[in-house]
Amino acid sequence: MRTASQLLTLINNGLQKLGFYRKPFGLYDPVKYELSLGGKRVRPVLMLMAYELYRDDVERILPTALGLEMYHNYTLLHDDVMDKADLRRGKPTVHKVWDENTAILSGDTMLVLAYQLMQKAEPENLKAVLDLFTETALEIGEGQQYDMDFEQRMDVREEEYIEMIRLKTSVLLACAVKMGALQAGAPEADLKFLYRFGERLGLAFQLQDDLLDVYGDPKTFGKKTGGDILEGKKTFLLINALRRSTEEQRAILERWLDTPVNTPAEEARKVEAVTKLYDQIGVRKLTEEKIKYFFDTAFISLDAVDVPEERKQMLRNLALSLFDRKS
Repeated sequence: MRTASQLLTLINNGLQKLGFYRKPFGLYDPVKYELSLGGKRVRPVLMLMAYELYRDDVERILPTALGLEMYHNYTLLHDDVMDKADLRRGKPTVHKVWDENTAILSGDTMLVLAYQLMQKAEPENLKAVLDLFTETALEIGEGQQYDMDFEQRMDVREEEYIEMIRLKTSVLLACAVKMGALQAGAPEADLKFLYRFGERLGLAFQLQDDLLDVYGDPKTFGKKTGGDILEGKKTFLLINALRRSTEEQRAILERWLDTPVNTPAEEARKVEAVTKLYDQIGVRKLTEEKIKYFFDTAFISLDAVDVPEERKQMLRNLALSLFDRKS
């Protein structure tokens, strides 16, 4: 079995070999640029590791792993347009290097390319792969819409938020794990446990992202903290702060959320004030407990997968590295 680093090299080499020799270059150059921004390629690595629980000829499913990474980067490209983000992994986003229309069209092309790669699954697995991928893509769109809807609401419930991040973030990790095992011929019971493992892992991952956005070290987090506070995003922390606050605390919190900021100094004051309220209300500890719950339940599902423990170790190690991340 290969390590995450070895699988990452295989994936990056595969992406480089895709080429993109079609024209016009104005359509495909942004695709190459988006893929060149790098990243940990967690989803395709998860897929290949899940496959290696049962088989060792992982090159056999590499096209579908590349397709999943292509799809993930398509979502990032469109997210950057919707969020008007200037940077992605420290580099200018596609719509800043080119323009919004080019970014949208190149993103649409990435979705088509993702399906083209998925269609290279072995014939006996093709329908199951495409069914899983298509359902996942629909769910991610649904999650994105819920996230947008929440921007206009102050009464978002915790269970609504968990369902939104399950759809927007977790199902793609779950899809990756299940798709790898599916193509290896895993039994149906294992497929259910592995899907659950990826789903729970994704929930823990997203909640940790919420936490790091407030409490992370900017040097290791990779971006300035407090962004969610400044944007007024309905994160797990904000939802629970609003729900658990006293009348006085809620009034102060809502006042800060409604306070516009125009300078770095004003931004810093707002982040500091809201973080202080989070500390008073105790939402940091609450979030840490929820992260641990989802992480623990992910491993309960992995433990139930009926393969020797030594074959699960690489997958377990990758999950631990995600949980221990600082960025």
